[in-house]
Amino acid sequence: ALADAGIRAGQLGWIVVATSTPDHPQPATACLVQHRIGATGAAAFDINAVCSGFVFALVTAAGLLSAGSGGPAPYALVIGADVYSRIIDRTDRRTAVLFGDGAGAVVLGPVRPGYGLTGSLLTSDGALHELIQVPAGGSRAPASEKTLADGGHFFRMRGRAVSEYVLAELPRAIRALLAAHRTDAASVDHFIPHQANGVLLAKALPDLGLPRARTHLTVAEHGNTSAASIPLALDDARRQGVFTDGQLLLLAGFGGGMSLGAALVRWQDGHGGS
Repeated sequence: ALADAGIRAGQLGWIVVATSTPDHPQPATACLVQHRIGATGAAAFDINAVCSGFVFALVTAAGLLSAGSGGPAPYALVIGADVYSRIIDRTDRRTAVLFGDGAGAVVLGPVRPGYGLTGSLLTSDGALHELIQVPAGGSRAPASEKTLADGGHFFRMRGRAVSEYVLAELPRAIRALLAAHRTDAASVDHFIPHQANGVLLAKALPDLGLPRARTHLTVAEHGNTSAASIPLALDDARRQGVFTDGQLLLLAGFGGGMSLGAALVRWQDGHGGS
């Protein structure tokens, strides 16, 4: 991503890693990235919003850059990376067939007025936190013989309830985002959703009210890669050359928490790609 954007690691003011499968509880995986790429001086931290993580990280990094808090380093590296093969219960056919491993990164930097991130909506509903979880391994239920025997370190998801949440809340969030920023749904050129699973996305798309948007799907190639799925799909579309200067992109992630994030991005050709 740095080479594609034409910048050096030393020009980064921020490194934000969205992941729900970090290398270890601490330190942040972003600090390891900072060290390995030689981004001396960049502030580095992780965000865990599960499958919504990339959008949460993108909005956070863009806000930090807009506030000028990066000092003389005007760029941010935003990464979505997850390794679900390490936490999947392979005997659970409801989840084991859905998930894959992946990583994607984008570089954020200066853009022309009206370009870049032009609007966002982030929301969470903690009352539904048990719908998607890894129950053990944290400070509430540290590793023990019992948590291992109970399979508490495996990923768990209540699929039907998750689908109901997405089908109800995703259209509502997109309408709210467009209304808040006085954006006509017909002006959205590209829709890049979290690649949860093909069946769920097929059910959700007709209710989103995006009459002209081209939807980009890579779930058949990568599976559900959690925080990595949106940057993977974004990169795939960009490599196909389908984005043109000035087009409007809508990114939308949804996942554990429950959490949901959507962002409007006005595409600028040139540096700052994925």
